[in-house]
Amino acid sequence: MSIEESRPKVNESRRFGDFFALLKPRVMALAVFTAFVGLMAAPGATDPATAIVALATISAGAGAAAALNMWYDADIDAVMSRTCHRPIPSGRVIANEAVALGLLLSVLSVATLGILVNWLAAALLAFTIFFYVVVYTMWLKRSTPQNIVIGGAAGALPPVIGWAAASNQIGVESLVLFLITFLWTPPHFWALALFKVGDYGKAGIPMMPNVAGELSTRRQIFVYSLVLAPVGLLPWASGFATGVYGVVSAGLGVGFIWYAWKLLASRSDDKNPARALFAYSILYLFAIFATLLIDIVVTRAVTAMGS
Repeated sequence: MSIEESRPKVNESRRFGDFFALLKPRVMALAVFTAFVGLMAAPGATDPATAIVALATISAGAGAAAALNMWYDADIDAVMSRTCHRPIPSGRVIANEAVALGLLLSVLSVATLGILVNWLAAALLAFTIFFYVVVYTMWLKRSTPQNIVIGGAAGALPPVIGWAAASNQIGVESLVLFLITFLWTPPHFWALALFKVGDYGKAGIPMMPNVAGELSTRRQIFVYSLVLAPVGLLPWASGFATGVYGVVSAGLGVGFIWYAWKLLASRSDDKNPARALFAYSILYLFAIFATLLIDIVVTRAVTAMGS
């Protein structure tokens, strides 16, 4: 038997799946969607080729940040039930492969976005990757219960990047979209932390329930919901969305407050309200941005027909 025949065969499709998992595709999809809405909301027509390049590079940048996050967090991922089956702690991908993939995608995504689209969007993408990996992952996550509050800025920047890719500027409207996502992030992740509090305790991560207690966390989630609901109306209030968006956004905001109130009023040993709020928060952000996207497309189509 030859040396080649004696080597164990590698399932290439499985290897691809393992590397793809490093990119956190579900998180990437949400980032790309909000970037797409930011791109579509920007004034003026965007060349389809430019839009494709922008979204592809934002996807790659988001995946790069995720891969570097998984590389650095492999030690704590290994002790948490939610993350122990990720590619690195499970041994399917070695740490050096993950960091190499993350660095390569970081350089390629930023350079391609800068060369083919514009350097403002590229600079914002580079800052987002740096902020998520260095500021959030390497510093805040293990040092302060405000980790997700400050670190949430990275996840809130994709619509600003999308807007910049389309217009080569940062509009006030894109900052409104940033603010919605930024205020959404703490209640979303704290809801997760409430029913995974044991995991974070084992890993030594100072999430809010582990540091301030579950009651304090539930109170803070409720306060955030009271702030988030009216902020969700800002696209309508500031004039770049119609009343239809305003009505839908108001309903979604009331729903968020309702789930946060149920969580606040629940018993400490009942984790179901936290799970329900976590699930609703995902629906909320997707629905807010989807409604805005539909509103923008329909309004422009009606305007074009009338001109």
